[in-house]
Amino acid sequence: MPPRNAVLTKRTLDKDLDKLTHVEDAAKYVSRRLVAPGLGLIFLGLAMLFAGVYVFDRPGAVLVIAAAALAAYMAMNIGANDVTNNVGAAVGARAITMKQALIIAAIFEVLGATIAGGEVVKTISSSIIDTVQVPPATLGWIMMAALTAAALWINLATWMNAPVSTTHAIVGAVIGAGVGAVGFEPVNWRVMLEITASWITSPLIGGLIAAGLLYLVKTLIVYREDKIAAARQWVPVLIAIMAGSFMAYMVLQLAPHRYSPLTILLIGIGIGLVSWLVVRPVILRQAANLENRNSSLRTLFHFPLIGSAALLSFAHGANDVSNAVGPLSAIVHSAGIADNSMIGHPPLWVMLIGAFGISVGLLLFGPRLIRLVGEEITKLNPARAYCVALSTAFTVIVASWLGLPVSTTHIAVGSVFGVGFFREWYTRNSKRRIEFIRRKTESFEIDEPEPNVHEARRRYLVRRSHFMTIVGAWVITVPVSAALAAVIYWAMFALFM
Repeated sequence: MPPRNAVLTKRTLDKDLDKLTHVEDAAKYVSRRLVAPGLGLIFLGLAMLFAGVYVFDRPGAVLVIAAAALAAYMAMNIGANDVTNNVGAAVGARAITMKQALIIAAIFEVLGATIAGGEVVKTISSSIIDTVQVPPATLGWIMMAALTAAALWINLATWMNAPVSTTHAIVGAVIGAGVGAVGFEPVNWRVMLEITASWITSPLIGGLIAAGLLYLVKTLIVYREDKIAAARQWVPVLIAIMAGSFMAYMVLQLAPHRYSPLTILLIGIGIGLVSWLVVRPVILRQAANLENRNSSLRTLFHFPLIGSAALLSFAHGANDVSNAVGPLSAIVHSAGIADNSMIGHPPLWVMLIGAFGISVGLLLFGPRLIRLVGEEITKLNPARAYCVALSTAFTVIVASWLGLPVSTTHIAVGSVFGVGFFREWYTRNSKRRIEFIRRKTESFEIDEPEPNVHEARRRYLVRRSHFMTIVGAWVITVPVSAALAAVIYWAMFALFM
């Protein structure tokens, strides 16, 4: 038998080892949480070095390099907050995993920004503030303050799990910094009124289109006696509509003034027909040997969901990269580093900072809001998620034809809410659904269960807490970012000018 002192010493050592183990576990937990911010800081440093290669020997190089860091920071916040709209529905419907969604979105965001992003920066860089009425040096500091304010606000919104509009954040910040610097005169209030109108109408339009598409899916496929046969007929048509719509959208992005609306419509119809011919045999093979049940429909909607996520990411990169590089482009031009006759067309190195910044932000910080948009607002299956993606595309195309500056965040989230609220109404009021359920219960000779109010609310209702949080974030985005930008401009003026 060992001595008593030896036993006590062993117990003490065991306790000390347990304490060390807990300390190590805590240190690992804290270090994991610091990895993403650390990698983000490394990217900011690389963005500054990348910009310095092009401007280090030019006047105003210090301002441009600092602006490049702010643009990279803004781009990362866009990736963390805004790109969730593109892949959140697909992840929520379990068509793709979180890792697959991040990879698809990152790749297609870069492609969209670098291939088609050059045409969408003019509004941010030169249309909100009349650059003729603002001295170049002042314009540079206005854009610096706007980038800082918008990025800080989006960062806060991401931390609060609120998917806000990065477009409205940067527009509000540019207006606030401009008013703080030179007053109200140089602000283009017509543009601001258009943004306000689109802020109200675009989520409503997206929600209505999503609800209409879901009604068609339920009517044409879900509540049919032979679901698989109906899916074989209609899923290729839905995919063709998606492909044609996205092609029309991309034509608008790549050549907005080259083709008439009728020509763009015909291009979309042509691509849709080709897509129908290609995918119909694929859907027929997928549908073979599937059971006649709702769960089998998930398989047939996976392919269109993945395609819509990729194409939405491409379109988002082409549009919303301007929220980061538009102010940087204005700073580059105001410093005389780029050709002022090419305002609205930033250099390639500026576009690359925005493109890769969006992807870095998505990979490091995006999963939280992907889960919110895709899972926590309302329950999404592949069919509902497809309606969300396609309604977002339709709304963006229509708004582009009308010349309305819209937000992909508002449209996508509005579409998710539209699907959720439609499900509430359809579950209670659809005669087709009620008749379908009655026939099924009679065919199996079972009693239809009594409705459970609490279960219905748990399964079908849109979560009102998320609805109010998101609406509140939308309402305050422009004024908060504007006020913050004005304060930051005054601080910069006091310190550096």
